[in-house]
Amino acid sequence: MSDIPELPWPVPDERFRHWASQFADMHGLVSDLVIPPGLSQTAESVMTTARELIRMSYYRYEFMMIGAATSIIAIETALTDRYGKGSLASHLKKARADGILTDEQYGLLDGAGRPIRNKYAHGDMTHAALTPPLAIGIVRTSLTVLTELHALPSTCGGVTESDQATFPPA
Repeated sequence: MSDIPELPWPVPDERFRHWASQFADMHGLVSDLVIPPGLSQTAESVMTTARELIRMSYYRYEFMMIGAATSIIAIETALTDRYGKGSLASHLKKARADGILTDEQYGLLDGAGRPIRNKYAHGDMTHAALTPPLAIGIVRTSLTVLTELHALPSTCGGVTESDQATFPPA
């Protein structure tokens, strides 16, 4: 038998008390973050993870920020598939110019989401810096944009998702 003590069971994060009094309330907060049919398996997995991180933020408030950042990473991947190499900022500008993003979506993804993603990706953000409505808004917008991108033909001439079925995984 090991002398390593067991980790304690999770307890509600005190910082969440204003948003949910019990874990069951978290379902209501994320209930409209429905993963639409037709997304790639990868996008579906990433967005499900983003949504569940927000639900689990009841126990660890920082999971909200990680969920929002995760959804921005999914957008970045989809835009890179569409436009080829480039920065997230330049891809978001192209998507806005191409009419893929509305001004509101661009503002949320570039103004709030991209800085969160950048700080998270570079280890600069170690504490909660957003509210549930903002995190949920970022994830909701990411879902909408991913759905729209999935429906559009690719423009970068790279390997498409349907082509990937014929190639072995990397």
